[in-house]
Amino acid sequence: MTTNRTFIRSLRSVTMLLCAVALAACEKNAVQDITGTMPGARIRFFNFGVNAPGVNFYANNDKVTAVLSATGTEATTGVAYGGVGGGGFYSALQPGQYTFTGRIAAAADKDLAVSTVAASLADGKAYSMYISGFYNTTAKTVEAFVIEDNVPATSDYTQAQVRFVNAISNSTPTTLTAREQTTGTTVTIGNGVAYKAAGAFVSLPGGIYDLTATTTGANPVTYTRTGVTFGSGRVYSISSRGDITVGGTTATNRAFLDFTSNR
Repeated sequence: MTTNRTFIRSLRSVTMLLCAVALAACEKNAVQDITGTMPGARIRFFNFGVNAPGVNFYANNDKVTAVLSATGTEATTGVAYGGVGGGGFYSALQPGQYTFTGRIAAAADKDLAVSTVAASLADGKAYSMYISGFYNTTAKTVEAFVIEDNVPATSDYTQAQVRFVNAISNSTPTTLTAREQTTGTTVTIGNGVAYKAAGAFVSLPGGIYDLTATTTGANPVTYTRTGVTFGSGRVYSISSRGDITVGGTTATNRAFLDFTSNR
């Protein structure tokens, strides 16, 4: 009799344990298995549209970037002019054909698509979308383009890899050079790069450089950025933005060289 009672109590204990495990698996806070492979294509997003509003970026109808406010809700600022979504990091997407949009983040005209571009993303490759050109306040539209980021497959830890992207719509093809401050050695990074285009990645020793961009034509325009550090083994994009007719060092819309790391 004692043996039977002990068996029944043990059976009840096992049954209760199994029920507890089952309930825990159903709880919303239960640990989930999130292992698996990441999507194979990557893209990041720049808002370089002169006078463009702050936007959130979408891949088809899926929101890819947003800005968190101090209250924990989505901010109405979005990615402002001169900014890059996701802190400059790439977003992982499944390879395929997409329509990318920049949609107004503010309460007025909320989610209105002001910039649209179609692009096909290939497995294992990286891309950048740029909102560019001048914002049309009447039509509420601005240009955009997508380029492939042909980042070298292997890293050379003795060299930096740098390329130039021209996102100034009223510029002529532009050449970017980099002068190393210590040695005075000058390297051409992009030669005659047209609007909405990118030059190839160029190798140069790690160091501190002064950058000079010069447009082509009868009345060339030059704008600079000094003291840019390129680290050996790293990959960078130098992208132009702004209005080529605006000079100086303080105007928001002046011709400017943006410095962003690819890797």
